[in-house]
Amino acid sequence: MNHRLVVSSALASALALGLAGLAAAQDKAPAREKCYGIAKAGQNDCSNLAGTHSCAGQSKVDNDPGEWKYVAAGTCKSLKGMTAQEARAKKAAGKS
Repeated sequence: MNHRLVVSSALASALALGLAGLAAAQDKAPAREKCYGIAKAGQNDCSNLAGTHSCAGQSKVDNDPGEWKYVAAGTCKSLKGMTAQEARAKKAAGKS
């Protein structure tokens, strides 16, 4: 009976350490942001601003200001991308 308790405790400890390691790895994941106007046709990450589709991979043209991709936080501007607010303003101005 004592042997069972030792094995159970060891297993519980191993599982707990594994879960703690996963949580720590998620904390270290790089921050991402949505970057509009940089997605190539068929390579967007999700729905567009116009609401004409709601899935990834459904963009029809390259660099549509209403389509977005996730990029590392702080890199969107260097990729010549826009925030959601900037993309909406560009669409509203008719410069798509």
